[in-house]
Amino acid sequence: MAKKIKVIIDEDLCVGCGMCASLCPEVFTLENGKSKVKEGANLEKNEECIKKAVENCPVEAISKKS
Repeated sequence: MAKKIKVIIDEDLCVGCGMCASLCPEVFTLENGKSKVKEGANLEKNEECIKKAVENCPVEAISKKS
């Protein structure tokens, strides 16, 4: 069975810099100045760019669980 990935964005920490959306536009978008995971995004297929977004978030607002 394929592992299920969950992406969590801490909206209190997010400063809306857009780093995640530029590194992984298939998964992240900015809404009202905060990062959001796109509805229906294929998290498993985009695991590599999600990892980059997690690592490059300047305020560590994104975490990934699998």
